[in-house]
Amino acid sequence: MSGVDDPAGLRAELRALSRRRLIRGGLSLGSLSLLTGCDLGTHSGVNAALWSMLSFNDRVQAALFSRSRLAETYPVSDVTKPFRFNAYYQDWQVRPVPDDWSLAVTGLVADKSLWSVRRLRALPQAGQVTRHICIEGWSQIGQWSGVPLHVFLKRVGADLRARYVAFTCFDGYTTSIDMASALHPQTILALDFERAALTPEWGAPVRLRIPVKLGFKSAKNLQAIAVTNTYPGGYWENQGYNWYAGV
Repeated sequence: MSGVDDPAGLRAELRALSRRRLIRGGLSLGSLSLLTGCDLGTHSGVNAALWSMLSFNDRVQAALFSRSRLAETYPVSDVTKPFRFNAYYQDWQVRPVPDDWSLAVTGLVADKSLWSVRRLRALPQAGQVTRHICIEGWSQIGQWSGVPLHVFLKRVGADLRARYVAFTCFDGYTTSIDMASALHPQTILALDFERAALTPEWGAPVRLRIPVKLGFKSAKNLQAIAVTNTYPGGYWENQGYNWYAGV
């Protein structure tokens, strides 16, 4: 993913492509990823080509990203009822919160102390009514509130020049985003859904909510946040999902 931070190189690549070819390449990537089942672990043949296309798509999305571009917001009356809590797990697989839960912060941060929900609620809060867009092709509008991630990162003394912010969940799920996306004003550590504390099906006790990316980036059941310059990947990303995953 080193090309994400090379805008000059990216501009050179973009000049070599017409808009039509770029769009056609992106559509081909999506089709091929589905046909291969998103299993790109061998780095051979068509898989190596797909990895190259994924990397290029990430660089394009990073170059086009702007923290001033906000996801569309909606009135509370537009919230989907009932909201679909998950596309992947069955009801019986909902993760209860461990009794000894706390949120760890590691990597390039000054304050590595543990965080409780009470401590998180003491920080400034922000709400949003935004659309959750699933990579499976469905979407729903939900109401969330919690700590803006940029507020949290500044509070723990994170190195805001670092390249990545990685997330680990207590069920073993992982994902990661670039620092610019972490600092986006709509990226929050959600504590509430529809003005009530998160319950396990919604990702209790805290989840990432980032409406400018596909739903698999909004990790539930957070256990640890790491600020790093080493590419962290993620559960689905390591299987071939587009890492940047912008919408």
